Amino acid sequence: MPAIFTPKVITANALLEGDVVYLTQDDTWTRNLTEADVLTDEADAQIRLIDASARTSEVVGVYLADVSPDAKGPKPTHFREAFRMRGPSNYPHGKQSEAL
Repeated sequence: MPAIFTPKVITANALLEGDVVYLTQDDTWTRNLTEADVLTDEADAQIRLIDASARTSEVVGVYLADVSPDAKGPKPTHFREAFRMRGPSNYPHGKQSEAL
C-alpha cells in the first residue's frame, strides 16, 4: 500500500549565498518559510519539484520537505528543517548575528 502524501514545501539553497530558500506559489524563491507554497497534491508536487530542480542558475539541492500547515504559515515537521531555518550553526555571524 502506498504511503499517504503529506503536506510539503519545495526547498533548496540559493546558489550564490547558500541561504535556505523556499518556493512560493508564484514560483519565486523566498527565505521565509511562512511564504512558501504548501503542496498537498503529490502529482503537482512532483511537477513543481522537476521545474524547480531545473533552475540551476538560482538554486542547488532542491527537494520536498515535510511541513504541517498552520494559521501563521507552514511549520517544519522534522528537526533537520527546523535546524536549516535557523541558518549557519557557526554562530555569531550570518543570519544568526542579527539575533544579538
